[in-house]
Amino acid sequence: MPTSPKDAKAKLRAEILALVSQYHDAAFPKREFVAGKTYLPPSGKVFDAEEIQSLVDSALDCWLTTGRFADAFERDFAKWMGVKHCSIVNSGSSANLVALTSLTSHLLGDKRLKPGDEVITVATGFPTTVNPIIQNQLVPVFLDISLPTYNVDVTQLEAALSPKTRAIMIAHTLGNPFNVKAVLAFARAHDLWVIEDNCDAVGSLYDGKKTGTFGHISTVSFYPAHHMTMGEGGAVLTNDDLLNRIINSFRDWGRDCWCKTGACNTCGKRFGWKLGELPEGYDHKYIYSHVGYSLKVTDMQAAVGLAQLKKLDEFVARRCENFAFLSKALQPLGKYFVLPEATPDSSPSWFGFPLTVKEECGIKLNEFLQELERRGVGTRQLFAGNITRQPAYQNIAYRKIGKLTVADRVMNRTFWVGLYPGLTETMLTYTAKTLADLCASQRQ
Repeated sequence: MPTSPKDAKAKLRAEILALVSQYHDAAFPKREFVAGKTYLPPSGKVFDAEEIQSLVDSALDCWLTTGRFADAFERDFAKWMGVKHCSIVNSGSSANLVALTSLTSHLLGDKRLKPGDEVITVATGFPTTVNPIIQNQLVPVFLDISLPTYNVDVTQLEAALSPKTRAIMIAHTLGNPFNVKAVLAFARAHDLWVIEDNCDAVGSLYDGKKTGTFGHISTVSFYPAHHMTMGEGGAVLTNDDLLNRIINSFRDWGRDCWCKTGACNTCGKRFGWKLGELPEGYDHKYIYSHVGYSLKVTDMQAAVGLAQLKKLDEFVARRCENFAFLSKALQPLGKYFVLPEATPDSSPSWFGFPLTVKEECGIKLNEFLQELERRGVGTRQLFAGNITRQPAYQNIAYRKIGKLTVADRVMNRTFWVGLYPGLTETMLTYTAKTLADLCASQRQ
């Protein structure tokens, strides 16, 4: 019996994917670590043949926008997180933009955010936690953080409150959960929206529950530096049906229609709507209820994410193990550094290992970091430091609570080293030894 076109196609696809596995083994062999010569990046992606096979599998469909892989990822990641809705976007920064902008929707009535309303956030963090506040003509209210957790100083929440306060948007710093109990209690007492930036904290737990499940909306990043990757990519999560509808509208051009890409007439009355000043029966696929964006991912990105999702529990476990290893190894350096501590009632999925140089130890941070890099230990400072000191934020309207003393300290004295799953104990031992050697030499 002759082979059907369908069977021939399936056979060729299987052969291609088998060759992709062979290609992975040839192109990405395991490399030996050589202390002092092999560079140890502070973050990075961990993958095997499965990710490349999934990527090629999606490419063979030539469905170059959001499709079956994206649908599967949204379903599976929502289940993994324990939330009702997941909408994937093209970056974690876009996720933050969509999340905050969604709260300006007219569909929220009197609860919508309006220009001039205030949003509480922190001064120490990544810019795109703050940028959507500014981009929506809202006013950020900057709080300081506390050491050794590097998270929002919750004792400042009441001082931050004003008649214009409408929302809170803060991140779990480097995977360490903020004090969720205090933040939620404050938000409930004053009827505030809560956006949980979970981009650095996928898999972290607070009071036994995953972070990213507490706020009205939460966000995730799938950039290669993060807990799992699809290259560029992110997600917006919510348990609220109305918010989910608004989120998808802002993500998808601002359209009123909720059909999946390539689908038509999901509502059953595509030509039966009367909205705005449009003529009755105007095609619902081209009716826009929000001033939105186009921030979807491609199916190829989602395909990589699906393969990564299978490994996510392992990635989280490795991060926890690597943090515990470094924490023990660096205990003797407590006279030089403030060592990080988990927030009470939390179990962090750490993004990095932060260290704050103690003023009395004599270490000059800039020189110290350059020498660490020269010796092959990759470092990063804590994102924007005190964001109000950054050039981009010199002329924006904002309020700040107190003098942001700790934010300034972090800006001047804090850095972090890697503990992502691609780093072995041998590599982390080298990191710890290099830190110890440098501390000793700086004291001489």
